[in-house]
Parts: sequence; C-alpha cells; structure tokens
Amino acid sequence: MNGAEILLVEDNPHDEELTVRALRRYHVANKIHVLRDGEEVVECLFGAGRESGACANTRLILLDLKLPKMDGLEILRRCKSDSHTKHIPIVVLTSSREESDLTRSYNLGANSYVVKPVDFLQFNEAVRQIGLYWMLLNQIPLER
Repeated sequence: MNGAEILLVEDNPHDEELTVRALRRYHVANKIHVLRDGEEVVECLFGAGRESGACANTRLILLDLKLPKMDGLEILRRCKSDSHTKHIPIVVLTSSREESDLTRSYNLGANSYVVKPVDFLQFNEAVRQIGLYWMLLNQIPLER
C-alpha cells in the first residue's frame, strides 16, 4: 500500500510532534504524512501524483485552519468539492475557538471540529480518541 493513511496538515512543529507521537503511541495508523502549508496539500491531493503519491491512500485528514500560503478552510472547500476526495473524513484540529471558523468548517463539509486542548495529557487523549474513532470504527467507501 502506497501513501498515507492519515494526512496531518499542521504548520506548528510542536503540535505536529505531539499529534504524531500520540497516534503512534496508540498504533492508530501505519502511515502518517505531514504537510505544513496549504499549497503542499493541494499538490499532494490534487497534483500529478495523486493516484500513486504520498496522499493516494488517505483515510483521514487532520486539518489545522491557520496555515501559511492557503488556509484550512480553502483546503476543506476544495477537498469536499472534488469527487476523489469528498469522502475522506476531515477533522478540523485547531486552536481556534472562533464561532465563525466552527460554522464555516461545518458549512464546508467538515466531519468534526476539535479545539486543541492546551494540557498535554488532554491533547494526547483527544488525538487518541480521534484516531481510534476515525481510523478503526468509522467506515468509508472503498471506491472513491
């Protein structure tokens, strides 16, 4: 199997490290691919290598909203409007508590919106639960 199972879109190195560590600790995914800005996401999901590249087998996208080059809301809009990516669950994992971000995320098709806990143990637990639910319990269509 090529490509990532979880696509983590996160520009904060500290949050990236905490998220990857929590997912690996609980053996939630075999492959995690990290992208740090919106343009990288567009290239990975919609570029020339989309069928065989690092994003080809993405089963879950963990998406931060505040990203360089292209924000998470635009990525969310593009993913949910494309026939190849619209069925991939997208969990917005952000520090934003703004009601407008929450509302816009759901209006654009987010499957879940989680505010990153500040406390290390709570952050770890939140990522564990997200991973277990979306990777082990939730079912998505095989044909996309």
